[in-house]
Amino acid sequence: MNEKLLQFIWRFQYFNRQQLCTAQGETIHIEKPGILNLHQGPDFSEAVIRIGQTKWVGNVELHLLSSDWYKHKHGSDRNYSNIILHVVWEEDAPVYDAQGNLFPTLALHQRVPKILLERYAQMMETMVMIPCHSFLPAIEHLAWCAWKERLAAERLERRSEQVLNLFRQSNCNWEETYWWMLAANFGINVNSALFELVAKTLPVTLLAKHRNQIHQLEALLLGQANLLSGKYKDHYAVMLQKEYVFLKKKYGLQTVGKQPAFLRMRPAAFPTVRLAQLAMLLHTSSHLFALLKEEKQCKEVIGSFMVTANDYWNDHYRFDEETAHQPKHLGKQMAENILINTVVPVLFAYGMYGNDARSREKAIRWLYELPAEKNAITRQWQALNISNRSSLDSQALIELTNHYCLNKRCLGCAVGNGVLGKLGIRN
Repeated sequence: MNEKLLQFIWRFQYFNRQQLCTAQGETIHIEKPGILNLHQGPDFSEAVIRIGQTKWVGNVELHLLSSDWYKHKHGSDRNYSNIILHVVWEEDAPVYDAQGNLFPTLALHQRVPKILLERYAQMMETMVMIPCHSFLPAIEHLAWCAWKERLAAERLERRSEQVLNLFRQSNCNWEETYWWMLAANFGINVNSALFELVAKTLPVTLLAKHRNQIHQLEALLLGQANLLSGKYKDHYAVMLQKEYVFLKKKYGLQTVGKQPAFLRMRPAAFPTVRLAQLAMLLHTSSHLFALLKEEKQCKEVIGSFMVTANDYWNDHYRFDEETAHQPKHLGKQMAENILINTVVPVLFAYGMYGNDARSREKAIRWLYELPAEKNAITRQWQALNISNRSSLDSQALIELTNHYCLNKRCLGCAVGNGVLGKLGIRN
């Protein structure tokens, strides 16, 4: 037993409530168990409880042992002056109020189903990724839908904090913030941090001046990413080097002090190719964030990202290494990834910052419209017959796994509540 589980049992009244009485023998009738307090002070507030013939309204404090009241020094703390009931797992010592009267105490250790405690222990001790895997689906389909939407919203709210942190770094410039995140997304996991650093050295106002010259955009991006520092034979590479030297001096640019990674990745995801595609996106689009705000259709945004790198890259993945002819399209799957991991979080954060419900709703709607992500996490849930039909589902399952399952937060999870709630006594 721990205090979180005891709070859970009290909050949902998962114990035998027949013939309740205090340790002193007074009858107890619980009208309202109270509201769980997640901050300092008593565990539950606004409880309504009848003890004997008197109805009390106030706070409830929970402890594993009644003696913890003294250990935590609640008797001298004014925050605990309005406790109407002391709920404990076991009473190991009498507790007295400031006037020397016995404090109303309710012990629960004989009233909670043993199977509930065993099931909880089983989930806490399991070494698998999903603690409740043996008991799924645990809740009804509609409950799963509601919980997934809540999880997706939680994920967006948390990621919005990251977006707003970048927004503050950009002097509250949404175009700049979006550009940084977009560049980071093009770098995928391996080169994400490097691409973000590159983007931060190239303001959108500077890039806008060279928007009509694709080779200048490539020179700026590849040069700032340390990809134009070698001795090349290709005419195109040499031309980009010269262009970069001129632009670097003109704008006083400082090359990012980090080398991009090529190892253990598919050639189509090489940083050279991704930066060339990013340059083409800048070349073919303007005011990227403004377009995002105005566009209503998810498929149109996907289409805008499906660019093809400049002709030189049809036969190259790296400078001086000619390959079979293969246009370097940014595919639909990558475009969808950008929407899920950049566009939607930025749009949601913009809605949060400006209290714009339409932007938040559009972000959620686009998650419903985008196909589900397929990865190790979603495959495990699908193997347990939990549906993964849209990116809202997959984002929710990722959030559930990383922030609930792996941290054993079963008591705060609708599914964990479903598993344990079926074993509780409700009367």
